Amino acid sequence: MRLAGLVMDVTPLRENRDFRLLYAGFVGALFGTLMTSVAVAVQIYDLTGSPLQIGLVSLARALPLVVGVLVGGVLADRMDRRKLMLVTRLPLTLVAAALAVNALQPEPRLWVVYVATGCTGLLAGLGGPAMLAAIPALVGTRRLAAAGALTAASTQFAALLGPAVGGLLIAGPGLAACYAVDAAGFLVFSVALLFVRPLPPAPADTGAPARGVRQAFAAVGDGLRFIRGHRLIVGLLLIDAAAMVFTMPQALYPVLADEQFGGGPGIVGLLYAAPALGALVGAATSGWTARAGGHALIGAVLLWGVSLTGFGLTSLLPLALVLLALAGLGDLVSETLRSALLQHGTPDGLRGRVSSLWMVQATVSPALGNAAVGFLAELTSASAAVVTGGVVCVVAALAVAAAFPALRRATLAAPGD
Repeated sequence: MRLAGLVMDVTPLRENRDFRLLYAGFVGALFGTLMTSVAVAVQIYDLTGSPLQIGLVSLARALPLVVGVLVGGVLADRMDRRKLMLVTRLPLTLVAAALAVNALQPEPRLWVVYVATGCTGLLAGLGGPAMLAAIPALVGTRRLAAAGALTAASTQFAALLGPAVGGLLIAGPGLAACYAVDAAGFLVFSVALLFVRPLPPAPADTGAPARGVRQAFAAVGDGLRFIRGHRLIVGLLLIDAAAMVFTMPQALYPVLADEQFGGGPGIVGLLYAAPALGALVGAATSGWTARAGGHALIGAVLLWGVSLTGFGLTSLLPLALVLLALAGLGDLVSETLRSALLQHGTPDGLRGRVSSLWMVQATVSPALGNAAVGFLAELTSASAAVVTGGVVCVVAALAVAAAFPALRRATLAAPGD
């Protein structure tokens, strides 16, 4: 394979003005959101001194997010997707501004943080499926893998820098500065959306507007029936669950740093950074994914599981970091291909609802994974929990691959490529 075929494909950014605007707005908002996640955790702990409250505020965002995603999936198939993104992103500017004002008060109110966090989850959920469904209309099905790799790369880059910059702002200007940056990010996103062309769903598939709860549930049911009737989509959902449940070791990094690698906070930081670095390498060499398919996806999930198994077995820090980087690379490739194959195999008129169900699974699976790994660690040890999770991931991925020939046969390559 030629080197040019490995380098990240930036054609969607180069050729499509609307995708550039959407991508720039997404990245700007993402940095602010990650800063705010740090700021909210710090502020909650400052106000209450309770780690439990930090977990509860995360739950306060997650539950409205799931509700918003389900409703947003129906709306994304019934109305202009650009308009839906705009009417859900612009209010987030006001929510972040409210957090900034609250942080500047002599006695900040805890309930304001909870309410704002819930509103953020709900609005993010309402607009999320519209963004996922809009991407194929902007870049075309042949560029889905490239667009997915660009999005994943920006997410990993923001995950590296966003929390760090947020910590610096908290230590310097204060919490309000983080919230102000978040508000500015959503404002930039909203302005960028004003210049994106309208993105209505396919006219033949829009149907009647969903009015009332019964119609909304019926519309979600259409998405579920579509998924149930398409073996490829079911296989994609199951292999995603295989990769996430039991294999989310992030919550155990502080314990592993102390017990397995004999270090402190510096080692914890390295453990968190290694997967992101591997993912960035994977994104930078993702050009080949545009012609890949099910076999590459299965291989990427197996790389994730095998690497985490090795990570749990080793006490050598350099080797552990290499294995985590390989896991991050596998995760990036599998995320890129899962998203591209999902959008490629879904009709435009159903992309909002199918994307919403995908987002629900993507929200729930990591949460279950972290809980499962933590539970296993309580019963055994942190390293044993990571090893067990990695083995379960490998076995489950092989089982899904064997049970779903449609997943193995899936490809993004056009005929004749």
